[in-house]
Amino acid sequence: MPMSEDGTVLSPDEVARYARHLVLPEVGGPGQRKLKAARVLVVGAGGLGAPLIAYLAAAGVGTIGIVDEDTVALSNLQRQIIHGTGDLGRRKVDSAADAVAALNPHVAVERHAMRLDIDNAEHLLSAYDVIADGSDNFATRFLVADVAERLEKPLVTAAVGRFDGSLTTLRPFERDEEGVLQPSYRCLFPEPPPEGLVPACAEAGILGALTGVLGTLQALEVLKAILGIGEPLVGRLLLVDALSFRFETIRYRRRRP
Repeated sequence: MPMSEDGTVLSPDEVARYARHLVLPEVGGPGQRKLKAARVLVVGAGGLGAPLIAYLAAAGVGTIGIVDEDTVALSNLQRQIIHGTGDLGRRKVDSAADAVAALNPHVAVERHAMRLDIDNAEHLLSAYDVIADGSDNFATRFLVADVAERLEKPLVTAAVGRFDGSLTTLRPFERDEEGVLQPSYRCLFPEPPPEGLVPACAEAGILGALTGVLGTLQALEVLKAILGIGEPLVGRLLLVDALSFRFETIRYRRRRP
């Protein structure tokens, strides 16, 4: 298979591994080489990050950065399927990296065993092409969104509740067909809710398979962003109600100053 302009080439093993991608006209060899050359930062190796990381690795995304400061706990295993019982007490970035290596040896993992904060966020995000946020708190979500907007990095962000979830793609540095800037995260959520208003997962609980649904959908959006195919969820918020199995999409626009 010929080499791409950036020097990315697929080995015979990769051609066989990605055969079902290569026969897709929307992907093919050029698209698979884009995936191999891509660098994606995943914020959080938990319920959303686990299926997200697994599917990005399986798809052949060349470099996956994982930022998470936590270690694997027994209560994680009900939903965080990239970790196993033997990983208890290990750093999640290490457990996730081992899982990726077992799944696809052609994928490099960059481990960031730290809390993403205002001091390191810009440095971390600047090294990647696409950001995928699967964090579990509003402070991190707002920080990631603000920094990604400033750096002009596409951001795919998801969140889950007890039986529901949401997903959107943010490109607020681009303009729509009318010349209006695309909406930012703060156009959707102007400010974080008061602390304690939204209960954490440990308090409220969560149906484990729900994170698999949202994390997999998040992976789809990231792959579409890299490949430049389909219609991304820009200016659209996908809402998933697992109990009624209802999927709805609402539109949102840039807030005027």
